[in-house]
Amino acid sequence: MSEITPDLVRHLGVLARIQLSDDEVQRLTGQLDAIVDNIAKVSEVATPDVVATSHPIPLNNVFRPDVVGVTLTRDQVLQNAPDQADGRFRVTAILGEEQ
Repeated sequence: MSEITPDLVRHLGVLARIQLSDDEVQRLTGQLDAIVDNIAKVSEVATPDVVATSHPIPLNNVFRPDVVGVTLTRDQVLQNAPDQADGRFRVTAILGEEQ
């Protein structure tokens, strides 16, 4: 027998302050019942001898080595800047005053 009833779905809707139509109640009743059934299946296989995991596949550090590569010079970086001053990009203030 289903644990989720239309009355329970309506009650949950009231608690969540969500106005549900009759069609939504019927659809959500079936969906929530399927969710509860799937949680019950997972609970059946979750035994003390099964180690809890946060991820099904072991994760490894995927960072690449930090190697210095070819970089642009300051002049190359600033050559297309619309405005520059003292070797830096010059932009308008966004806070309304100079910092």
